[in-house]
Amino acid sequence: MNPTLKACAQAMLTALTNGALAFLLMLVAEFAISGTIQVTAPYLWAGLLVWLVIFIGQFWRRLHICRRNSQREVSD
Repeated sequence: MNPTLKACAQAMLTALTNGALAFLLMLVAEFAISGTIQVTAPYLWAGLLVWLVIFIGQFWRRLHICRRNSQREVSD
């Protein structure tokens, strides 16, 4: 598999998981504070921002790992 595509898929999975967990944590905090669950635009933007930051970081990291592994396979 293409190292860029593999890194993108792994980063997407990690980012989606962490973004969803961050969003759920915000909803639990909202429920603990106000007693109701209200999904407002700031929660959605914050969840999207968490997803974006994690995706960029994980993509960069996993791309380097995949490229390093593919170079080792070629040199072996």
